[in-house]
Amino acid sequence: MNGTAIENFICVIYNVSFMNCTWHVGSTAPGDTQYFLYWKSSRTEDFMGCQNYIKDNCGKHTGCRFQNVTIENEMAHFLVNASRNGQTIESYENKIALYKIEKLTAPLNVAVNCTGVSYSCEIQWQPPRTSHVKRDACFKYEIVIENTADPEKSTKDTSKTKRNITGRSYIFQNFNAEKRYSVKIRATDNGCLVSTNWGEWSTPVEFGREHPTSTSGYMLFLLSVITASLIFFLCIITCLKATSAPVPQPKDPFHEISLMHFQTEHENQLIKHETEEVITTIEEMA
Repeated sequence: MNGTAIENFICVIYNVSFMNCTWHVGSTAPGDTQYFLYWKSSRTEDFMGCQNYIKDNCGKHTGCRFQNVTIENEMAHFLVNASRNGQTIESYENKIALYKIEKLTAPLNVAVNCTGVSYSCEIQWQPPRTSHVKRDACFKYEIVIENTADPEKSTKDTSKTKRNITGRSYIFQNFNAEKRYSVKIRATDNGCLVSTNWGEWSTPVEFGREHPTSTSGYMLFLLSVITASLIFFLCIITCLKATSAPVPQPKDPFHEISLMHFQTEHENQLIKHETEEVITTIEEMA
């Protein structure tokens, strides 16, 4: 039954040890045709069946996911059988060097150190992670440095691209401390058992002068400052009013008692004096 075998078989290794293999259904395959994948990473191993199939809406196998894949120097052998009613009707075979289908991870720990005196920046990084390559010399890099546009002006981004850089650092000349930049890096093969395709980009790292992101952000900051200043001013006014209010003086009980005692004694003396004068007058009349 020609035309029932799979078509467009593709495998990709990513994130060091994960692998996805996908294919298309044969052009003349009957609707009840099913596919089963077997593979081995070296000649000395036995074939292993797929444990995690990718399926379409009809439940037909259109791919397989693998974990804990280790890249060997030998060719890996893939076999996909087209089966119908439990019988193999046509097969597909392919041998692949696994390092050729690896999608390299992004370079690690990208950092930028700028010196205003020399107007230059040193960009440093670590090689991408792989399961089979340990030497730094096996990789070369592409670096893209972009001048971040100012959102308040109608300026366009300008970029500077450098390829085929070896080692783990790069000196960026003509650095302008008044501008804002971003840098990203990716890796590829440099003459070892590494994929010749470019790997993943690193997360952009920004460096240079800080710029407000937008007018709305600046206005929000200004409004916050004004509000805080107003609250502080109101607090000062409240405190001044509280300190200027008259404070009632405490009573001196000893002073009040002394004054009342003096007044009582004075009144008693007057009464005693008047009584004596009245008695004297009566005696004289008698």
